[in-house]
Amino acid sequence: MERLSDGEKHFISCGIAQDLRSDGRRGHQFRSISVETGVIPQANGSARVRLGATDVIASIKAELGRPSLLQPDKGKVSIFVDCSPLATPIFEGRGGEELSTELSVALQRCFLGGRSGAGAGINLSSLIVVEGKVCWDLYIDGLVISSDGNLLDALSAAIKVALSNTGIPKVNVVLAALPDEQPEFDISDEEFLQFDTSGVPVVVTLTEVGRRYIVDATSEEESHMSSAVSVSVNRHGHICGLTKRGGAPLDPSIISDMISVAKSVSQQLIAVLDSEIEAAEQVEE
Repeated sequence: MERLSDGEKHFISCGIAQDLRSDGRRGHQFRSISVETGVIPQANGSARVRLGATDVIASIKAELGRPSLLQPDKGKVSIFVDCSPLATPIFEGRGGEELSTELSVALQRCFLGGRSGAGAGINLSSLIVVEGKVCWDLYIDGLVISSDGNLLDALSAAIKVALSNTGIPKVNVVLAALPDEQPEFDISDEEFLQFDTSGVPVVVTLTEVGRRYIVDATSEEESHMSSAVSVSVNRHGHICGLTKRGGAPLDPSIISDMISVAKSVSQQLIAVLDSEIEAAEQVEE
């Protein structure tokens, strides 16, 4: 993105202060959203989400693995993000690597809760095949194709849509005769279990610019931010995670108001995604 002049910065800041942004949106409005599903045939599930000029892909790969000793009743999920240097010049070199790591960690927090799994938006128990012995490991990969701000929210939407497109192969298990032996299992090529996304959240990031905070900030607007709070909320209005970036401190009352706004906006976003998912599925059929 080109460096903005002082006049351009002043124009953007003054517009936000008056609740009128440079692209005509109000402070709590998202840009137009479009969704495609099944964009990577080799994956168990995939989706492409365009949020204005921000364009991302999420893919889901499921592999059989072994549960951890600390959580024998839960499967495992890993989230990785790749910021393509083709998306914007600032992704070249270490800039892209650092942002990829930052986004991966933020998505882990938003979707998977704490280390114990408490508050996880993805039901890890549903990934168990045989408790303590066999589970599904989900590898979620996000790719940033084009960046014009609000990558975290766009990636979270793509992951949610990709999970709705994910089929987990049905596994027939023959339990071993001895406790120490691994069970035998047969993975079906024809029967698939649809992944339950009822508790999977979306992320709504509120970006503080001046004395106001806005949703779905563009790259230009993000260049003005003093701080940003990202809240992951599911369709039931439950908070699944929260993360903050930027050095400016926030008053607790402001954070409380941000969470309230995030809850309201998240339900609008989920309704739009539901509609887009339904339309995308009809196209596939």
